[in-house]
Amino acid sequence: MSNHSKAKSIARGIKLLILDVDGVLTDGGIYFDDNGTEHKKFDSQDGCGIKLLELCGVEVAIITARSTLSVAHRLETLGVKNYYHGIKDKGKALKELSEKLSIDLSESAFVGDDVIDLPAMSKVALPIAVANAHSFVKENALMVTNNAGGSGAVREVCDFLIKSQDKYDDLMQSFLK
Repeated sequence: MSNHSKAKSIARGIKLLILDVDGVLTDGGIYFDDNGTEHKKFDSQDGCGIKLLELCGVEVAIITARSTLSVAHRLETLGVKNYYHGIKDKGKALKELSEKLSIDLSESAFVGDDVIDLPAMSKVALPIAVANAHSFVKENALMVTNNAGGSGAVREVCDFLIKSQDKYDDLMQSFLK
């Protein structure tokens, strides 16, 4: 992940991380079985990163254009309470989420991969694109992950935020006790 001082400085004050799903929490593939049931692959380390970030006091929310049972199930198992699905205007949903949580957009980060994410990404302090994002999205992000969506990009972002807030070493040491 690009790790320049401006991004790290902003990351210190992040209280809310918003994630897209397809292409960020997943590899962007949409898989159907013979019965038409949709399946998605999630990275377990991304899930762990979300839980660790929440332990450090950062809220995590999801804003996605699609509605699928597999995503709802995954977020329920992770305990993510703020799940906005079927959203076409992610900028509007972001504003509602910010007001609901009383967290300013200047204290928010958004991770996206495609142009539908830009209305939200352009409003937060720390817009982040995954490595496999569309080139225009990467051009408009402050940071780009080294890992692709669905392959550790979210964990990479979570670790970056935790480290930037000087909570990483104590958090990792807590697992050795």
